[in-house]
Amino acid sequence: MTGDDPFVAHRSLLFTVAYEMLGSAADAEDVLQESWLRWAAADRAEVRDPRAYLVRTVTRQALNRLRSLSRSREDYVGEWLPEPLLTAPDVADDVELAESVSIAMLTVLETLGPTERAVFVLREVFELPYGEIAEAVGKSASAVRQIGRRARAHVAARRPRVRVSRSEQQAVVERFLAALHNGELQALLDVVAPDVVMIADGGGIAAAAAAPVHGAASVARLLARPGRAVSVVWLNGAPAGRVEVDGRVATVSLVVESGKVTRIHVVANPHKLTRLAEPAELVR
Repeated sequence: MTGDDPFVAHRSLLFTVAYEMLGSAADAEDVLQESWLRWAAADRAEVRDPRAYLVRTVTRQALNRLRSLSRSREDYVGEWLPEPLLTAPDVADDVELAESVSIAMLTVLETLGPTERAVFVLREVFELPYGEIAEAVGKSASAVRQIGRRARAHVAARRPRVRVSRSEQQAVVERFLAALHNGELQALLDVVAPDVVMIADGGGIAAAAAAPVHGAASVARLLARPGRAVSVVWLNGAPAGRVEVDGRVATVSLVVESGKVTRIHVVANPHKLTRLAEPAELVR
């Protein structure tokens, strides 16, 4: 492939589409490989709009992968969370993109069916016309509109209720991580909401709570242990935490509402932490 090839030119976009549909960078890369093979075999003279063609191809491959993954994720040990990606801070400049790739949003998208997820991502995030989405998912345009309405209502009922500024998000994240580093029970209680929920993904490999932990007291008691090395990193378009204890690494992504942490997503499964050295390029 050369830099002039449309697949290369649009690779970051195609990766972002696949990642938002799958919540896994590893699976997204597999989808891109499968899509490249189809692109290599395509009659380029018949492709009027390479970008639209490639997005359709990636969507179809991601749908196939998502349908097969849904069965394996049912057998996953403990809670399943999306794979966190290191991102540059400027991803947050595109507020809609940053929200769409956040761990919180990707977790919500997991509750959609495969076709609903594809329609939501392509319409709400990438603003594709209904006709193009219909071609990608193999439905009529009218059916896609109905699926889109259902998906929007489903997501709206489950996404964070309040959008906060980047400065507020960063300030609360830094307070939380300082309390986590020091293992201070009261400091943790001060920064989390009374109804905070913590979800941890260890994949049966790393130590993690097997079920969501509810309530400030339970969450704070579980986290109030000194001795952690904690640093602020940018994950999925938002400030987050990288935590290391005895050589084991985990990431901590937070949902902030009204100055308090309302949701904590901890990824400790080492298979999902292989991309924390180099920022991923997410675009739309």
